[in-house]
Amino acid sequence: MPPSSPLDGTSQRAGFQPDRLLRDLPEFLPDAVRQALSEFPVFDGHNDLPAALRAKAGYSVAGLDQLTPRFQTDLVRLRRGGVGAQFWSAWVPSSLPGDEAVVATLEQVDGIERLVAAYPDHLARANTAAEVRAAWRTGRIASLIGIEGGHSIGRSLGALRAFARLGVRYLTLTHATNTPWADSATDSPAHGGLTDEGRAVVRELNRLGVLVDLSHTSADTQRDALAVTGAPLIFSHSSAFAVNPHPRNVPDDVLELLRRNGGVVQATFVPAFISQALAEWETEARQHLSPAGDTKPDFSTFWKPAPLPGETFEERARLNAEASAAGPDFAARLAAWQEGHPRPEVTVDDVVRHVEHLREVAGVDHIGLGGDYDGTFYQPTGLEDVSGYPRLLTALAERHWSAADLGKLTGGNVLRVLEEAEGAASDKLWPGAGLT
Repeated sequence: MPPSSPLDGTSQRAGFQPDRLLRDLPEFLPDAVRQALSEFPVFDGHNDLPAALRAKAGYSVAGLDQLTPRFQTDLVRLRRGGVGAQFWSAWVPSSLPGDEAVVATLEQVDGIERLVAAYPDHLARANTAAEVRAAWRTGRIASLIGIEGGHSIGRSLGALRAFARLGVRYLTLTHATNTPWADSATDSPAHGGLTDEGRAVVRELNRLGVLVDLSHTSADTQRDALAVTGAPLIFSHSSAFAVNPHPRNVPDDVLELLRRNGGVVQATFVPAFISQALAEWETEARQHLSPAGDTKPDFSTFWKPAPLPGETFEERARLNAEASAAGPDFAARLAAWQEGHPRPEVTVDDVVRHVEHLREVAGVDHIGLGGDYDGTFYQPTGLEDVSGYPRLLTALAERHWSAADLGKLTGGNVLRVLEEAEGAASDKLWPGAGLT
């Protein structure tokens, strides 16, 4: 069982402190946006800061209470963005062997716990919907953990249960490649969706009250999971296939199934998922710059060693930086190529098109936000870092979204799904699970 929540005790008696959560918002916001955020701060589905800290800072969590330009995320900009709850991603490359993946995922969970512990005035660990609300009442950002990829459990339900008891609140069924029991959106189909083993994983997630996350999965895996689940599901960071036919986006028939399921698709901002022109530009760039002409991203190149026993964070950061510098100067080669191949611009308006399509097909009760900050090298113009959410919400308000509908998008829908998954669980992992 996880330790007692830091929200136990006096925080439960405190009144909601929206002024503390929202004091750093832009001064001039439409009334509808300010009203929505005062009731439901942004509950973002996916942020890869833990992996970025590992790669760039040797896993040190120091200095994040100041503007930190080398990351897309810090505490200053989270508050400027109106973020009140964050699923921090425990991601490790799907190329890691099973046992290494499990250990590396534990390191990611530890990194998230250290991040929250370092900033108790700003962040609060939360395992339940009630604890998210309690964090808001104290003016802190609720911090939850999601594992990005079924490879992280090593084909072991015991490992899954152990992660759940450490406070993991969702499992993305696949990442970039297939697991032995589920097809990924970006790999060649191997199973036609979920195998019987995969269906058992979904049922165990339901039993534990851990959310099933369908981002990164193939459409067949999505349909199979929606057919077997006994609780609402999420897409933690995906957008609309009908707007941009990228395999990481969700087709309309799945969105309709998600509506019936009661789940939520959290629109992501990753430029290649938002813009077909940008996706084609990235493919051309990789083909030109890769010695083998490979058009698929190699996520393992961003993975760096964690500090060994006896190493300081600073020593590990230096060693990781030296290892990166010893490789091909990819950034310089990309800049040279880009002089003759300018990158297509992706804007807030492009993201709006996805959000509005998701609303049209899935319904306003089944949409949310999952920016994927620090999980991609760059974000759309106007959404460059986590402070950008008010710009997107303002663009939607200008298109006549009401405060009530904006509140469902920012956090209300995800909070409901989290609560319903807790209520559907038969193994109550946390005190108060399933209670409001």
